[in-house]
Amino acid sequence: MHPVILGLLLSGPLSLYDVQKRFSAGLSHFYSASSGSIERALRRIVEAGDASIHAEPGSARGRKLYRITDAGRIAWREWMHAPTPSGSDAETTALAKVFLLGRLENSDEQRDVLTRIRAEVEASHETLLSVARTVDIQAADLDAAARRLFEPQRATLDYGLRAHDTLRAWLVELEEAYS
Repeated sequence: MHPVILGLLLSGPLSLYDVQKRFSAGLSHFYSASSGSIERALRRIVEAGDASIHAEPGSARGRKLYRITDAGRIAWREWMHAPTPSGSDAETTALAKVFLLGRLENSDEQRDVLTRIRAEVEASHETLLSVARTVDIQAADLDAAARRLFEPQRATLDYGLRAHDTLRAWLVELEEAYS
């Protein structure tokens, strides 16, 4: 969540409420974050030196604004170009990077990020295909009872393959739009 919040802060100083509002207006469609987790993340971002806190000028209630620092800008840019971690958070991270892509000012840099994500999705898809081939070979000799257990499990693997196909096709379309 740290780099996602940094990406939001690139647009200018935001209060805790503003960050929560921006999450619910767009990121919450694919990125789950509670108000408390956003508040904790902002505190850690400030502790890390990636953002600073300032009182909002003219605020009678002492509203605090979070501003990204130069270190935070560097950390965010590094995250955008870093490999997407594999596992259950891979799709969420990829979507967050695409969501924040417009904050990169250079179209070549935007295209590079998309190309990296697509390559990672393709590599993950190839891994799933290999697993599918192995599982299908092993399943050839299953009896009826074992097949009843196997078929729904194999269906979830098929879902993963289809999801990768969809994500890859979408990323190719985005890359073409940024060409």
